[in-house]
Amino acid sequence: MILTDIKNYLVRRHTATLRDIALHVDAEPHAVRGMLEHWVRKGLVSKQLATASCGSSCSKCDVEATEIYHWQEDPHQQQVIPIRSVAVPPHCDAE
Repeated sequence: MILTDIKNYLVRRHTATLRDIALHVDAEPHAVRGMLEHWVRKGLVSKQLATASCGSSCSKCDVEATEIYHWQEDPHQQQVIPIRSVAVPPHCDAE
């Protein structure tokens, strides 16, 4: 499934352009963009442009190379910190 391929690719790379992802899954960039929106809605992927003016000024850059996606850690997964029981020294007041 392409969604899983995209996820695995971004988990491994952490960051990739739309063009890189499209080449990896052998699909058209506009189709991959739509699939990436699935992960964006879930909060697992963030989208960024190479510079703030990309896509709005000169239009000389290929948008597929300037649209960058980042894999985020799972926002629902909480970091578990193991707690060990520690014996209280006899001279400490337990109250």
